[in-house]
Amino acid sequence: MKVASVVGARPQFIKIAPLHSEISRAHDHIIIHTGQHYDYEMSQVFFEELNIPKPDYDLGVGSASHAVQTSRMLVGLEQVLLKERPDLVLVFGDTNSTLAGALAAAKMCIPVVHVEAGLRSYRKDMPEELNRVLTDHVSSLLLCPSHLAAENLAKEGITGGVHVVGDTMIQCLIGIQPRLDECVLQRYGLTRGEYVLTTIHRQENADSQTKMKSIVDAILSYEGTIVLPLHPRTAKNLKAWDILSDLESAKHVLILPPLTFMSFTALERYAQVIMTDSGGVQKEAYFFGVPCVTIREETEWEETVAEGWNTLVGTDTARILDALASPRPGRSRRTSYGDVGVAKRIVTCIEGMRLG
Repeated sequence: MKVASVVGARPQFIKIAPLHSEISRAHDHIIIHTGQHYDYEMSQVFFEELNIPKPDYDLGVGSASHAVQTSRMLVGLEQVLLKERPDLVLVFGDTNSTLAGALAAAKMCIPVVHVEAGLRSYRKDMPEELNRVLTDHVSSLLLCPSHLAAENLAKEGITGGVHVVGDTMIQCLIGIQPRLDECVLQRYGLTRGEYVLTTIHRQENADSQTKMKSIVDAILSYEGTIVLPLHPRTAKNLKAWDILSDLESAKHVLILPPLTFMSFTALERYAQVIMTDSGGVQKEAYFFGVPCVTIREETEWEETVAEGWNTLVGTDTARILDALASPRPGRSRRTSYGDVGVAKRIVTCIEGMRLG
């Protein structure tokens, strides 16, 4: 069987790492990189640190508006799929690469397998929500990270081809955990459990001057150490709005460039609290048992909130500061989201598909 996987962004590189080796045991696996993330720290380093082979194709799409970026991906993906004629196409998560891969394959009547299916924020003004809903509705096989995700699909009338397999990102974290040491803390002069790791990249926050001003006010008012690896898009906007200089002059704020996967993950593991608007980082915080403060009003990972590990605060300065002052450490983590057998379960589901 020939399997083509479409990736293009940080979470997808992580998800494909354990899956590639499992698929390649018995099948021909082609990796197509759209180029949605293209900087070394946001792309190539993941392949190096996670031992993923160089992509068979790199479309080099780069940054652009949603319409331009997705349309470029569709053109490039169609050419590759026409040449390779895979038996099925795997897509991951909820990015523009996800939707483009699903649409290109579906238009060519190639079965689509959606890894991380069924997540919902129920906000149609979020690009990620549109991507994941549309992808789910053209997929032949829907592989869910949790039972709640499968229930979400059932509410939309999708019951065929649905399997709860867990998340390969968790399998990846389990695999790399022994390699996460505290050297990165020494590099930046940090102490274990005495800093807040913060990431801000989501469009609804990073592109809003009002929201970013509120978030930055909370960061500046916080009395402990804030570690802030800045996404290029966020940094560009903060500079344009003349907000970045305030952060740069704050002695308790450590601004870092985008980090390698291993360095960032080590900072997650040893943080006191993680503050983020990233879905993947929320889940990673949950895995490491680190309280999370999410600067959104909703989350796709509802179990992290229900089990007490995640607090939704939006972008209100006072709510952010209150949550940072009293972070919620949950009592247990009943929803594992995965184990070392996720990739094997996915391959079993793929091999059980009726093709042709």
